[in-house]
Amino acid sequence: MRVLVVEDDAVLAEAIARGLRRHAMSVDVAVDGARALECAAVTRYDVVVLDRDLPGVHGDEVCQQLAGDSIRILMLTAASTVRDRVSGLNLGADDYLPKPFAFDELVARVHALLRRSAPARAPVITRAGITLDPAQRVVFRDGQFIRLSPKEFAVLYVLLSADGAVVSAEELLDRAWDEHADPFTNSMRTTVGTLRKKLGEPPVIGTVVGAGYQIR
Repeated sequence: MRVLVVEDDAVLAEAIARGLRRHAMSVDVAVDGARALECAAVTRYDVVVLDRDLPGVHGDEVCQQLAGDSIRILMLTAASTVRDRVSGLNLGADDYLPKPFAFDELVARVHALLRRSAPARAPVITRAGITLDPAQRVVFRDGQFIRLSPKEFAVLYVLLSADGAVVSAEELLDRAWDEHADPFTNSMRTTVGTLRKKLGEPPVIGTVVGAGYQIR
């Protein structure tokens, strides 16, 4: 659930990023087209929320370069005529949302694109007595509801999606945090620790020394 927001209005870009993070998405921000292409060159994004009228490298060129593979592009722009929408989709965009927009609609469209970009999987993940429903954003253990923060939910989702395999600290940081995460802080260790406590006994998240974390 990695999203890149490309918007030259820095205030709007950060507002969108904060809102998406509250939905347990890892979000990076770029304020021009050149920076967007740099980010995409080093990080695999599931969805790019792309302003069309960007300084430097235009949003249309960014769209053409990023379209395809597993990246889904949501164009977010003040240009909202039928011709504008058609041309944007023809450039490779997967969806088009004109400004001004309702944030709830933006979140719903990003979620829809995430479902299209992700490999097919059961809508509800169950393992070790834990049931996680990504659509409803709820978690149960042995039938008891567990209230999690967005970051704890994201970490649990990554671990459960591994289907018993070990998830390295680097992969967990890459998928559940954003580019500003400091790998030398205790943020990840603290989040895993609080997640363990909330999930209760017996413990289900194991630490594999030198390798990472695992839900057996």
